[in-house]
Amino acid sequence: MPGKILIGTASWTDHEPFYPPGVTGTERLSWYAKRFPYVEIDSSFYHVPGSKVTAGWAQRTPDHFVMGIKAHKSMTLHERQDGVPVPPSEATIRDFENALYPIRESGKLGAILYQWPPWFKPSPASFDELVKTRERHPDDQVAIEFRNREWGESETWERVVDLLSEAKLTYCCVDEPQHGTGTMSRVVAVTTPKLAMLRLHGRNAGTWYKRVEKTGHRFDYVYPATEIDEITANVRLLAELAESVHVAINTNNNSQGPINALALAEALQLPYRNPDLLAELRTAVGLPLDR
Repeated sequence: MPGKILIGTASWTDHEPFYPPGVTGTERLSWYAKRFPYVEIDSSFYHVPGSKVTAGWAQRTPDHFVMGIKAHKSMTLHERQDGVPVPPSEATIRDFENALYPIRESGKLGAILYQWPPWFKPSPASFDELVKTRERHPDDQVAIEFRNREWGESETWERVVDLLSEAKLTYCCVDEPQHGTGTMSRVVAVTTPKLAMLRLHGRNAGTWYKRVEKTGHRFDYVYPATEIDEITANVRLLAELAESVHVAINTNNNSQGPINALALAEALQLPYRNPDLLAELRTAVGLPLDR
């Protein structure tokens, strides 16, 4: 494979029954990191972790392990007052930078993911916000994910690719339900030669816009074999165009994240594939062994 492909899940704290009985709390990350080379830290979207916490994560994982991290929701204008986005405070930006420091110093920092909300649409102000992410993290890899279909429209998309490439921002490809305006098309693109990125949200159109008690209910999906094959082809294409590919699986109901991640690793014949664990997990959640 021309590029180095790292597959993991979005967060490591869910995924029952991925963890055996007795593996709880701080032990989970170490157990996870023995089976996957990559994870995406999603909790930072809701609450910026302290530097002691992130230092502990770095210490409990192998040298080769990579951690992507999601920008706090205020940094992606998710917080609004009377419909108007509230910019992040200087304290939040400072705290987020402090959280990054131990991971970066350990050599394990992947991309900082800016996942923009559905109401973040193409406009001069929005393009300025994208540029700000580079200015905010001048020496780090930043990835950009859109949740509004207008970004993928032909004329706008050309401008997006040009801007991201010029600013050295990684476009985060997505696999998600093609349903309504609050989604992005499944376009495969590389805007930075060092890193390509793909996030898999499942294709559960019935829950995409639904108010749910837990995010796992929204991203409730196990990819069938035909879709795994389709995604495999896209990952291979990304690996031909970039030095590394990071794939985050965001289907986090029960063990769907690890199941989808292991199925994709198996299809790609990656060194960390684990058919026995995949079969065990599929059996545990009542799925047929035939993928």
